[in-house]
Amino acid sequence: MKWIEKTFESILWNSRLVILLAVVASMVSAIILFLIAAWDVWIMTVHVWQYVTGQSVELYDVFHDNLVGHIIGAVDDFLLGTVLLIFSMGLYELFISKIGAAENTEHGSNILLIKSLDDLKDRLAKVILMILIVSFFKHVIHASFVEPINILMLGGGILCVSLALYFGHKAGRHA
Repeated sequence: MKWIEKTFESILWNSRLVILLAVVASMVSAIILFLIAAWDVWIMTVHVWQYVTGQSVELYDVFHDNLVGHIIGAVDDFLLGTVLLIFSMGLYELFISKIGAAENTEHGSNILLIKSLDDLKDRLAKVILMILIVSFFKHVIHASFVEPINILMLGGGILCVSLALYFGHKAGRHA
């Protein structure tokens, strides 16, 4: 009867290895987002070169709006890739094993050292907050402020973003 218990416990313990699917999928997704964002920046650089050298007849306002939109989109993709990378490393550290290379380097960042599920959630929440701020900024750039209520809403949105940053920073100091 004791061997059944030991066998079951061994199977139960080793079932945590299914997390490797999420780790690998998150890591691959992060790499894909980094590549897409880097490609977008490259295309943007070529477009800027064409504009500066006079090969593009695009109006400045259109060029500027497209450029800023692409930059914000690239930042958004890089941040989301960062979330996925932190998520994959955090899952690995929580369920599989500590990442020795991250602990033994002097150049390593503490953001990648995950000690608990709450620690992983806190780190992810900070990066997700930054993604939301960048997304808000992207939408505000393309908004038109025709009526006074739109300007008031912009001010309210900026206040909410500021409060989120303030409370996020305050919570980070207490952790």
